[in-house]
Amino acid sequence: MVLLDSDKFMSQLTKMFQRGRVSGCVTLTIKQYDGRTAPTPKNAKADTSKPVTYQCLIRASSKNKKLATIVNQEDVVKFQAAYSQLLRANLDGLKKIKKQKNKSKATQ
Repeated sequence: MVLLDSDKFMSQLTKMFQRGRVSGCVTLTIKQYDGRTAPTPKNAKADTSKPVTYQCLIRASSKNKKLATIVNQEDVVKFQAAYSQLLRANLDGLKKIKKQKNKSKATQ
């Protein structure tokens, strides 16, 4: 997995969406990240001495390529605006799912 800064992540994500239109799909995950790389054991006491600033860990994966970026609290609004513009530009080819009616409801 490649950890990139926000601007490079957006440009690589755009390329990933364009490749995904032809074949494949793109999976995105967003989760809270506190900066630790190793999990704390369940029996250990929580370390309350240092304040924790939370960040967002954003991952994107395609067939054989994985990208990731970490966004700080101060940059979330800027990143979210760029991310929403990217999604609006690239999610126009979605197919509408046809819903099937139940025959039992239709006959009543």
